[in-house]
Amino acid sequence: MIEESAIVTATNGEFARVETQRATSCGSCEAKSTCGTSALAKVFGNRRTVVEVLNPIGAVTGDRVVVGLDESALTRASFFFYIVPLILLLAGGILGQWFAETISLQSTEPLSIICGLLGLLIGLVWLRWFAFKTSRSSSYQAVILRRTSSIHVISDITKNTL
Repeated sequence: MIEESAIVTATNGEFARVETQRATSCGSCEAKSTCGTSALAKVFGNRRTVVEVLNPIGAVTGDRVVVGLDESALTRASFFFYIVPLILLLAGGILGQWFAETISLQSTEPLSIICGLLGLLIGLVWLRWFAFKTSRSSSYQAVILRRTSSIHVISDITKNTL
C-alpha cells in the first residue's frame, strides 16, 4: 500500500476531498546544488493536489489523515496509461506500412504516419473510457486509512469566550 499524508478539506457521503502537498527529498540531499531534479523542484515548487477518496473512517473537515492506494492498482493503471497508447501507435504504423506496401504505393511513410497517429488516437479514446470505468471501481480508488491529528477551526463563539 502506497501511503501519503493529507488534510481533509470537504466530505460528501462516503467520499472525502483531501489535499496533499507534493514534496521532494531534495532538502536533505547533499547533491541538491548540482542535481537536475532539485532544479525542477525549485521551478515547479511545492504544489498542492486535491483528490477525492473513499472515507470509511468518517473523517471530517480539518482532519489530518493518511491516504492509501494499492500498489498493484497503481502499477496496472500506469501500464495501461503509458503502454497501451504506445503499442497502438506502433501497431498502427506497422499496419500502415504493410498496407502501403500491399497496394504498391510509391511512398509508404505518409500512410504509415497517418495510421500510427490513428492508432494513438484510438489508444487515447480507449484510455478515456478506461479512466471513466475505473473511476467508479473501488480497486482503483484511494482510501483514507487512519487519522493522524486534527486542525479544527475555532468557531466565532469560542473566540468570543476566550
